[in-house]
Amino acid sequence: MDSDIAHRKRALRAELRERRQNMTAAERDAATAGFTENLQNTVLDLSARSISCYLSARNEPNTRPFVNWAEAQGIRVLFPVSRDDGLLDWTVGEDETEIEGLAGVPEVVGELLGPIAINDVDLIIVPAAAVDRTGLRMGWGRGYYDKTLGSMEKCPPVYAVVFDGEYLEEVPREVHDQPVNGLVTPTRIIAF
Repeated sequence: MDSDIAHRKRALRAELRERRQNMTAAERDAATAGFTENLQNTVLDLSARSISCYLSARNEPNTRPFVNWAEAQGIRVLFPVSRDDGLLDWTVGEDETEIEGLAGVPEVVGELLGPIAINDVDLIIVPAAAVDRTGLRMGWGRGYYDKTLGSMEKCPPVYAVVFDGEYLEEVPREVHDQPVNGLVTPTRIIAF
């Protein structure tokens, strides 16, 4: 049973990855403007003063203009830093330097605050491959966010950032998969 779910996830991830790679520059720019506005509105609606947000890789929804806005507003932004043990460290990235992290995604350089630093934020913004109608998030298969969210005692709202076509009827589910409280696309904000 599990191998069937894993196979379905792999196939769906491959399809979604290809779709992202085939987006035009114009589609990407329009999506970025929508993401930025909707993420700003999410932060304002939740009165979040401290958030965590990932630094987007090339084909991911672009979080950079949003992060720049948040920092300009005086909102504290924690960025994930992947560790060998599968957990995430966090940093505010005071050096404003970027490197490629263990998982091959961009990470900012700064003082490491430890995995529990995430407990102090008002909103967690996570990447995702897809989210379904029930709020189930399917990541890219490395498990960093499932582990992090699954280990939190008191989790603030978690919003996944996906393109419109990645909000699906259903995604394959495994035991460790963590749901999200909402999602942000270029055209809408949905709370579950």
